Amino acid sequence: MKSSILSLAVALTATNPAFAKGSDPKSADIIIVTAPRLTATDEARETEDELSTSPDGAAFVARQPGAALIANGALSGQVQMRGLFGERILLRINGQHFATGGPNAMDPAMHYAPTTLIDRVEIARGISPVRDGPGLGGGVNTILKYSSFDGNSDFSPQVDVSSQYRSADDSVAAGGMLGLASDAVRVGIVGSYEKGDDLRFPGGRIASTSFKRAVYGVHAGFRAGSGEFSIEYRRQDTGQSGNPPFAMDIVYFKTDFARFGFEGDLKDDLHLEAHTNYSGVGHRMNNYGSRPAPVTAMTRQSDTYADTMGADANLRFGTDDRHIRVGADFEIIDKGYMLYNPFTPAFFIHPLDRAKSDRFGAFIEWRSGFGAVESELGLRVDRHGASTEAPRYGPGVPAGPVNLANAFTAADRNWSGTSVDASLRLWADMGAFTPRLTLARKTRAPSLVERFSWLPTEASGGLADGNIYVGSVDLKIEKAWVGEIGVDWQGENAYARPVIFYRRIDDFIQGVPFDNSPGVINTPVEMVAAASGDPTPLRFANTDATIWGTDIAFGKKLIGPLRLDGVASYVRAKRRDITDNLYRIAPANGRLGISWEAARWSLSIEGQFVAKQSKVSMINNEASSKAHARANLYGYWLIREGVRLDFGVENLFDAYYLEYLAGYNRITGSDVALGSRVPGARRSGFARIRWAI
Repeated sequence: MKSSILSLAVALTATNPAFAKGSDPKSADIIIVTAPRLTATDEARETEDELSTSPDGAAFVARQPGAALIANGALSGQVQMRGLFGERILLRINGQHFATGGPNAMDPAMHYAPTTLIDRVEIARGISPVRDGPGLGGGVNTILKYSSFDGNSDFSPQVDVSSQYRSADDSVAAGGMLGLASDAVRVGIVGSYEKGDDLRFPGGRIASTSFKRAVYGVHAGFRAGSGEFSIEYRRQDTGQSGNPPFAMDIVYFKTDFARFGFEGDLKDDLHLEAHTNYSGVGHRMNNYGSRPAPVTAMTRQSDTYADTMGADANLRFGTDDRHIRVGADFEIIDKGYMLYNPFTPAFFIHPLDRAKSDRFGAFIEWRSGFGAVESELGLRVDRHGASTEAPRYGPGVPAGPVNLANAFTAADRNWSGTSVDASLRLWADMGAFTPRLTLARKTRAPSLVERFSWLPTEASGGLADGNIYVGSVDLKIEKAWVGEIGVDWQGENAYARPVIFYRRIDDFIQGVPFDNSPGVINTPVEMVAAASGDPTPLRFANTDATIWGTDIAFGKKLIGPLRLDGVASYVRAKRRDITDNLYRIAPANGRLGISWEAARWSLSIEGQFVAKQSKVSMINNEASSKAHARANLYGYWLIREGVRLDFGVENLFDAYYLEYLAGYNRITGSDVALGSRVPGARRSGFARIRWAI
């Protein structure tokens, strides 16, 4: 079917969603979202254009059905997918999985994906395939811009650069890729720079929301027969950036990525993929550089690191749609951080000291068919290990934390366990209809912070609920039983893709009251927590939960170049062991856009609708939210082949609204009250220009 591509400006869901490289479009529930198109062709598209003006790469994903943005700062947003976020989602950049550097996830994976460098995002909406690794929910693989092989033996230049201005925070961004390529060799460099001031909302300024980030790197590929060797290196320097929901702000992230790989056919019906990679994160945060400084005795700074080494290899025996794939992978993480007072050298302590985790896994996948029904069956087994050294501390540390450190030194600080993941996907191509059924068992091992945080702090892996947490060394692996049913329908002038999902999660890791008498300070942990301002600390523990819901993408061609597109999502999540709801779950929401698309320009109006959220977590002291709606106006102009201008106004009517998933303000001197949810941006104009050859 020949159909006009969905307008970039509406930025909802494509008429014909694309699928991951090397997979059959009918075989997986995977959407590929790309940067804006740069030609005026009117042909059937295999990708959907997306526009996101936020510097946070997570916002690029959050516009998809079932997805949402956990807003923890301009560069610290997390992706929520069908009620799961953080390390429960399998997040990768250029196929590389890695540990974040901050104990509070100030650098989630999408922190390393500036929007000016994003080529495409591969989104596994329901579950990630077992070949990608263990993970409780879906997956996101963000592919950055790269050079590609040319059809000629001589080298040809390749350019893909863009720049943007946004008025809500007076931010500027510029970046892209420059490359040279022939039919056998490709080389390229990438780079970006972004800077923004404090975000404004209707009524004032949100203090400590300015940001600064730079990325630069090189990559190359070399063809060898029917295969390719590839290598890449990338450096990211994040400067001083604010995080109002946290007790500290980013001073810097200095992060290195390296990856080497081979993909290709060894012979007919035998395909090899192999990669090895490394990432190293150095991070500093404090509570006085970007926000009003506290009294000297309460001044805090923290230095953290996270090193990840990994490798994977798999062999596919057979064709794309009839094969057996076997593979193995491993990942080794070394992580730690020190908390100290920079004005009192004797006061320093290591809440997570030289902690290590390792995972060694193997999997098998079988792709087959039975009559009209196609299937993919996967099984993987992983062996996990975790340990940490005895904590170090300085002579200026008070007796309470010292006693906790000594007790932790005497405890068993080693753990090992085995996880088993299995998945079954069934689908049938019935012309306009493709029904789907997914059944799976998915797992996640506890993080080092959840297991080994012996000192009561606000390190929570990005929950940003203001509570103080401690870990539990005896945590069990999370196990989810997953069922999903849906259908893809593609008509002559309309499409719809509804899905219903259910997850029963055993041993779900959640903060619970430290003991049976919350508020009564009768343990050393509660005494130390009370001295830090929270007499009711939480500890990470295994609980039970259920998550279910539905989401849909839909659209219809109306009259001439006028079309309508939309998404809607609903998720419900609660504890099974007690009467409570899970924390920070997106309320029901939807988008509806109408677009007029001519040959070289488009203009669109979009409405966003968010329901109230009263199903809140009592354990996490979560506040409810009200319903709200807002409008956005988008447009683009293809100035010439390869040059495109995007423009628009977000929050067109300057509505004041509170996003339920936004964090709570922790900063004095802001126009947002202490403890109040951070409001959304005011009316904001933007313009972006992109040039690619």
